[in-house]
Amino acid sequence: MAVIAMSVSLVACNKDENTCASFDAAAEDAAIQAFMKAKGIKGTKYSKGLYYEIVYQGSSVGPKQTSVIFCTYKGTLLNDSTFDEQSNPGRTGFQLNGLIEGWKLGLPLVGKGGTIRLMVPSNLGYGCSGSGTKIPPNSPLYFEITLVDYFN
Repeated sequence: MAVIAMSVSLVACNKDENTCASFDAAAEDAAIQAFMKAKGIKGTKYSKGLYYEIVYQGSSVGPKQTSVIFCTYKGTLLNDSTFDEQSNPGRTGFQLNGLIEGWKLGLPLVGKGGTIRLMVPSNLGYGCSGSGTKIPPNSPLYFEITLVDYFN
């Protein structure tokens, strides 16, 4: 059951963003930058506002959107509260294109064995819906992910 709950927690929100409560994207970006500064993360801003830091590149080829990925990860809110983590890559096996947009953009930047830190703005995470009781609406997220393996 834990595998199902964890994979569901990473599935992207498909809700129409036009029906969402408004939020201040500039303030959210500033909060992400302050978080990175406080943690000593030297993030690079990437597509659509995602920040990333490659800790270890791994192999030279990253996964495709259709790849099934096996990883270890920890996800927290910017207040350091953990909402999800997995230390056993055998309990993952997620298809990349079924995950949140932040993972879809970030994980192809590393190869097998690579570790990446992702600072995900809410519009690339769970948006205005949030996820369950642990991720409030409009929450930017922080992930540290090791891509153990993937299969195309």
